[in-house]
Amino acid sequence: MTNSKRSDITILLDRSGSMATVKSDVEGGFERFLADQRAIPGECALSLVQFDSLAIDQVYTEQPILTAPALSLHPRGNTPLLDAVGHTIVRTGERLAAKPEAARPGRVLFVIITDGKENASQEYTKARVRQLVEQQTQTYKWQFLYLGANVDAFAEAGGLGISQQFAASFVASPMGAQHCMELASFKVAEFRRGAGVAFSEEEREKLGGRS
Repeated sequence: MTNSKRSDITILLDRSGSMATVKSDVEGGFERFLADQRAIPGECALSLVQFDSLAIDQVYTEQPILTAPALSLHPRGNTPLLDAVGHTIVRTGERLAAKPEAARPGRVLFVIITDGKENASQEYTKARVRQLVEQQTQTYKWQFLYLGANVDAFAEAGGLGISQQFAASFVASPMGAQHCMELASFKVAEFRRGAGVAFSEEEREKLGGRS
C-alpha cells in the first residue's frame, strides 16, 4: 500500500526566452505558491524542473515543501516541450518505482506551465509523450495539469493525453502570469487535500486565456 498521507508534486516550468516578459511575476508567484503550500498540513515533496532548448534542468528533486528553495528564472532559448515532458515523466517514474511501496506517495501531481508551442524537441514525439501520460494516469493514478499561454490549451493538452478538464489558458502578461501561479497553487492545495482539480469555467475566465 502506498502512503495516502504523502503527496509528490512536480512542477515542469517553461524557461524559454519568451518568458522574459513575466520573469519577476512568475518568480513572485512561485514564492507565494511555496508560502501557500507550507501552510497546509501533510507531508509533501516538491520537484522543480525548468526547460529550454539548451537544457532540461532538474533544479531540485523531492524537496520537502517546508525547505523547498525559491525560484530563480533565467529565460533563454526555445521550447522543447515534448522532450521536457517525456524526460521528466520517465525520471519521476523511475524515482518513485525505486521506493519501497509503503514509502511511495499516495498522491502524485504533475503540473506543466508553458507560454508557447513545442518548437525544439529532438527525442520525444507527441505520440510517445501521450503514451507515457496515459500510462501514468491510468496505471499509476497520476494527475496532470496543463497551464499554457499563446496556445489552444485544450488542443495542446489533449495531444499530450491530458483531459481537457485539466487544461487552461492564461494570458502571457504580468497579471496573467500572476493569476496562473495563483491558480496553480490553489489546485495543488486542493489536490493535497484530496479534492478534485478540474478547472472550472470561472477559473478559466479569471485567467483570461483562450480555452
